[in-house]
Amino acid sequence: MLHEYRDVITHMKENGKEHAHFLRIFNKHNEIDDKITKGENGDVPLTDMELETLKKEKLKLKDEAYAILLQHKKEHNL
Repeated sequence: MLHEYRDVITHMKENGKEHAHFLRIFNKHNEIDDKITKGENGDVPLTDMELETLKKEKLKLKDEAYAILLQHKKEHNL
């Protein structure tokens, strides 16, 4: 997720206590991404509706994480 911001994400992970909300969003996004992949590969049974719901939730989390990253980058001149 947001590979172009790896340096900012790494900075935030290193200061985890300050960025607990971001890290929860980041980890939840990755969990959902994994579940979607398993569903699409047939490893986990999911209906089309469940997949669609997961994809929407993943996108919402990505948008939220992106906003936090941009703010952090701006505040810390990264």
